[in-house]
Amino acid sequence: MQFAHRLLSSRRRLAGIGALVLALGVLLTLLMPAPAAHAATTCSADATTACIQGTIRTSDGKPASGVKLSIAGPAASTPDTTTDDSGRWVFEVTAAGSYTVTLDKTSLPDGQYVSGADTRTVQVSLHSDFSAIFSLSDSADGATTTDTGFDWQRFWQQFVQGVRLGLLLALASLGLSLIFGTTGLSNFAQGEMVSLGGVLAWFFMSILGNNLWLAGLAAVVVMALFGWAQDVVLWKPLRRKRLSLTQLMIVSIGLSIALQYVLQLWIGAGTVRIDLATPATVTIWGITLTIQSYVSMGIAIVAIAAVGLGLMYTRFGRATRAVSDNPALASASGIDVDRVIRGVWIMGSGLAGLAGVLLGLVLNGVNWQTGGQLLLLLFAAVTLGGLGTAFGAFAGAMVIGLIVELTNIWLPGDLKYATALALLIIILLFRPQGIFGRRERIG
Repeated sequence: MQFAHRLLSSRRRLAGIGALVLALGVLLTLLMPAPAAHAATTCSADATTACIQGTIRTSDGKPASGVKLSIAGPAASTPDTTTDDSGRWVFEVTAAGSYTVTLDKTSLPDGQYVSGADTRTVQVSLHSDFSAIFSLSDSADGATTTDTGFDWQRFWQQFVQGVRLGLLLALASLGLSLIFGTTGLSNFAQGEMVSLGGVLAWFFMSILGNNLWLAGLAAVVVMALFGWAQDVVLWKPLRRKRLSLTQLMIVSIGLSIALQYVLQLWIGAGTVRIDLATPATVTIWGITLTIQSYVSMGIAIVAIAAVGLGLMYTRFGRATRAVSDNPALASASGIDVDRVIRGVWIMGSGLAGLAGVLLGLVLNGVNWQTGGQLLLLLFAAVTLGGLGTAFGAFAGAMVIGLIVELTNIWLPGDLKYATALALLIIILLFRPQGIFGRRERIG
């Protein structure tokens, strides 16, 4: 029996190593530029091409079609272009360097004027996408007529945007919280798994016929398999060697840095767009968001509800809560702790991948550091809600998302993340265990 057990363990380890090798092979394959379908106003960045693009809208938010633009620089495929019916324009360049995009003010719609200068300078590197933003005003001096003070319409707009951000943060922080609850590990690579999910969706779009649903599903599945491979090859062997939590945390930091460099090598320093089409906007009760935002919010709600119901009413969910409460007692009662932890890694990585896909659609692009920039917010959400609790992570993420967006009404945008972290400190001063955390006696 002991020999059979060892043989089975060896086979599992070999299977894990094979899965890791396969994953590395897939990553190396992904590093090769992927072809993409071209339309009249689309551009696909690759090893020999970069894209400079943007969308011009009138002061009331409608697409500004027929606006002429020209470009000057080392190697532009065409010297000029015109915005299409959706207001989008694009230049394809074949050499790195500094490019200047100029807007022809005489081609603007009647009653529209450029806010600021009519030229934009962009520093370009190949295999990347870059944007040049031109804002229009209905005032001849280029000033906008919008009110920057408080009003209820702006409040509700920012409130809904806060709900959107909170839902996306909740998807990624759920996995982070469950991993901490079952293993005690603070996974610093969670942000990079968010970025990887968005980049995988961009890659699969080109090989699945620009089918956004299939590309997103494929990205989530690959991320779930990546979570399984991580536990088989990396985390379970390290747990069996009884490494301390500090050592495991340092390993996760190393994994985070490695994934950052892989992503930067793959897509470059620029931003890649999952959906090349110009996002259409929909206004409901005075709240204007893109269609991708509404769909992303709906998908996030369904996914979060499914995770919550699964944790409450399924056998795996009850086992996960038991392991989170007391791993030794759960093991003594017959629960396979390693199997539960592996399931948590699969679920956490899949949720991070889904968050990356939805974030890439909402932000209209994803780059190698998209997830890393949100990592502090993810930790803040988990800490605020209560370490190791899934429902606490959801509540903390919603609070963080709302605070980040609502502070834009009164404070500059650069301070919105700082206010969320300041609120975290204030709340923890009065409730150290977080919103849903439990007080524990130490000593």
